[in-house]
Amino acid sequence: MKKILNKVFSRMVITCLLVALQLFVLFAGIWQLHSYYIYISGGLAILSFLVVAYLITKDTNPAIKLAWIVPILMFPVLGGLMYIFYGHVFVPVKLRKNILRVKEQEVYEDVYGNRICSTEQLQDIPSPGLAYYVEKSGEAPVYGNTAVKYYAMGEEVLPDLLEDLKQAKHYIFMEYFIINQGKMWDSILEILKEKAAQGIDVRVMYDDIGSVFYVKKYYWKELESCGIKCIAFNQVVPFFATIFNNRDHRKITVVDGCIAYTGGFNLADEYINQVQLYGTWKDSGVRFEGDAAWGFTVMFLQMWNSSRFTEASYQKYAVKEQFQELQDGYIQPYRTSPLSKEVLGENIYLQMIFGAKKYIYIFTPYLIINNELMTAMKLAAKRGVDIRLVTPGIPDKKMIFRMTQSSYKELLKSGVRIYQYTPGFIHSKCVLTDDCLASVGSVNMDNRSFYHHFECGALIYDSKAVMDIKRDMLNTFEVSEEITLQWCGEHLARLNLIDAVLRLLSPLL
Repeated sequence: MKKILNKVFSRMVITCLLVALQLFVLFAGIWQLHSYYIYISGGLAILSFLVVAYLITKDTNPAIKLAWIVPILMFPVLGGLMYIFYGHVFVPVKLRKNILRVKEQEVYEDVYGNRICSTEQLQDIPSPGLAYYVEKSGEAPVYGNTAVKYYAMGEEVLPDLLEDLKQAKHYIFMEYFIINQGKMWDSILEILKEKAAQGIDVRVMYDDIGSVFYVKKYYWKELESCGIKCIAFNQVVPFFATIFNNRDHRKITVVDGCIAYTGGFNLADEYINQVQLYGTWKDSGVRFEGDAAWGFTVMFLQMWNSSRFTEASYQKYAVKEQFQELQDGYIQPYRTSPLSKEVLGENIYLQMIFGAKKYIYIFTPYLIINNELMTAMKLAAKRGVDIRLVTPGIPDKKMIFRMTQSSYKELLKSGVRIYQYTPGFIHSKCVLTDDCLASVGSVNMDNRSFYHHFECGALIYDSKAVMDIKRDMLNTFEVSEEITLQWCGEHLARLNLIDAVLRLLSPLL
């Protein structure tokens, strides 16, 4: 029943219903509601006018404002309702209050710890300006004394992850957009239950909408009955699910504050190719052992306290162990929030593109980019930077894939090289520049990740793992189909009008 209700009240269904209702109101007004039609349509038109006025004054990206104003003007009777249903940023009052409470009670030592790199050290790393920006604007310090391991495929992560969980002595924190019962999650859950029984602090957070089709409605209660502390983030209310845009899309595991994982993979079997819904699923992950794990510890506790306030201080989770022998470049864990006016994820990508001197390689499942990112990529290619994108060969969402392809021609004409991952679906979110800087995390190249979701990632400076990422990218180019203008002419030419409309509406998705 839950699955049926959430399908019925999905964003696409709501949109179709509103359009149908728009037509019904118009025809009904003509044929039956002669005496009331003017009042009904007038009231809804006033609502749309107020929504447009609100959008004009809102401090946000102008492309998003215009993209909403267009459908509102196209459907003046019900356009305002469209925005209210899933355009407006809506955060439950309790969540918003807890986020503010967490912010007010945090102290410098909680967020930064005592292992951060000094300003002088930052001058020695690639893109010190980017590091400075992310630290100051995102409260994301840079750490040294960390060993880094990159995983080119999700199935490569699981053995190490299971072994690290087995070695936990103090606490295990896990935060994922999706968990789904199967080989991956069941093998993890078995260890979590054992560790909880030993008295270890085990906590799990999953996004309720992200996991809505995979676990029971009150699955968090089932986990808590096993001794695992659990939160279903921003729980689903079926009819209102469409307005809860602010999802926890992050992927984090922390073990004892010494080891942390992040990347694009969730805790479900398609991410390790145990099941193949869209051909081979290519995802990436990264493991940090050392000081940088504290950054992810803080991220998790901040989000946990936002839903269930339990810690006034994080210091009892601080690590006493020294990690000087693990030095492998510098790591900057970062997080993004829809409640921040600083669009950190998008700005990181923009600055990496602008800062690239020789090349920039990008893995992204969705390429639904605004004018700023489009212009940055085109300018990079025009100034001689070797810029390459890899997108899926087999899509998981056909309309979103079409929106991704709608950007191909413009980018290709500027010299950007585009590849489609022939074996299947690429879900990895990686950006690499100039053999010295990479970003790996959960941030997609779309406005939903930039403006609506809670996301995370890590900037990796001068680590040996950067070259591992490069080798993976070069190997991926080899097994992918390079897209050309001729290919676009053969496969995309007949739907130019559809492409134009999709590009216009892309900021809404």
